[in-house]
Amino acid sequence: MKFIQYYLDCLSHASYLIADEDSKRAVVVDPQRDVAEYVSDAEKFGLTIELVIETHFHADFLSGHLELADATGATIVYSSVAKPEFDFMAVDDGQRYALGGPDGVTLEFRHTPGHTPESMSIVVYEHGGDSVPYGVLTGDTLFIGDVGRPDLLASIGFSRDELADMLYDSLHDKLMPLPDATRVYPAHGAGSACGKNLSTELWSTMGDQKQWNYALRAADKASFMAMVTEGQPPAPSYFVYDAILNRKDRALLDETAMPPAMSYQQALDAVAGGAMLVDGRTPEEFAQGHLRGAVNIGLEGRYAEFAGSVVKPDVDIVLMTDAGQELEGKNRLARIGFDRVVGYLAEPEKVMLTHPDQVRAASRLTAKAFGERAQEVSGLQIVDVRNPGEAAAGMIPGAVNIPVGQLPDRVDELDADAPTVVYCAGGYRSSVAASVLRQRGFADVSDILGGYNAWEEVTQSA
Repeated sequence: MKFIQYYLDCLSHASYLIADEDSKRAVVVDPQRDVAEYVSDAEKFGLTIELVIETHFHADFLSGHLELADATGATIVYSSVAKPEFDFMAVDDGQRYALGGPDGVTLEFRHTPGHTPESMSIVVYEHGGDSVPYGVLTGDTLFIGDVGRPDLLASIGFSRDELADMLYDSLHDKLMPLPDATRVYPAHGAGSACGKNLSTELWSTMGDQKQWNYALRAADKASFMAMVTEGQPPAPSYFVYDAILNRKDRALLDETAMPPAMSYQQALDAVAGGAMLVDGRTPEEFAQGHLRGAVNIGLEGRYAEFAGSVVKPDVDIVLMTDAGQELEGKNRLARIGFDRVVGYLAEPEKVMLTHPDQVRAASRLTAKAFGERAQEVSGLQIVDVRNPGEAAAGMIPGAVNIPVGQLPDRVDELDADAPTVVYCAGGYRSSVAASVLRQRGFADVSDILGGYNAWEEVTQSA
């Protein structure tokens, strides 16, 4: 058997290629939207990808099932509970699929609803007759250290408690009976908003999860439901958009196609027409000088996730990046279905040099300088843009907590005329948030270098 795990750090997303090395028949599970790596690996190993399997309708990224099916001729597979708007092969609970002969690689599909109604897991046998599976691909049903949150679909007709009830049964009836030696391969790792306690480890075993995973150790169903519904991080605003779009027959991504180059005037016209100028440089570069009205979402961070949190899916986007990163910016936005990139600003450094009246610097305060400013400025507005769970562990006195993904919809809760300081844990999210506030007309906005962690260090050493 050939078994490859692919991990996309910027979305904490794991996908898989599984093949029988004798028959050369392969499947890909939960692919990202830009699919060239799967196609390349299949060619390198002489494999034929015949199935593209989705464990569920994902909410946190736009999956590449349509792109991969188009590139390879593979059949798309979902649980028989799923109702996508395109052709697919439905698999029943307990159904098996052999990639080789009777003793070859075999997949067993187990319906495991709870994170979503159509969620399923895939038990992988290296040999069809093995009593102990090689592993189980659990999608968003079971993570390392956590389980899939049951509340993401509450806004589109599914009860959180109903899904939590189903999730408990799926875990106890379909996954926990697997032998302890069975490897566990989830669809996400630490950083994903699909759970609250995901490990940095990319795989584990059923035995370890039964021993250490807090949700699997719950005393009863009621305790489990209380545990998994409490303290979940806010879901980025694009999640419902992607959950719906993953069901649809939509346009395919051409991951090799560059977005159009735009002159400064063309970019201005696009912004005047409602487009957002997204500056993908680092917060440090952005602070030194950026075009008025730009929103800073650094490519070195969780770019697509935060773009999806502060930009609406129906808004055109003009990219501003360092030279050579334009295609990366477009494709990373496409991974969450944000295809409205109308172009990129050509020669941005030259544009800023020739239009200095349109260039702004961003105020970034050290933790010590913030302390001095807090003492000197009356009416200082302090905004904590971390998640509620982070804020619950400690906040700067006087701060109001508005997670960065909620800021565009809650900006009216703040005073645009008040001097404002924004902070997060380290400085990436606060640069995003501060730039959003400036774009919304806040005249005096700073953020804290090093965020809450730096403030806490200075406070404790004082």
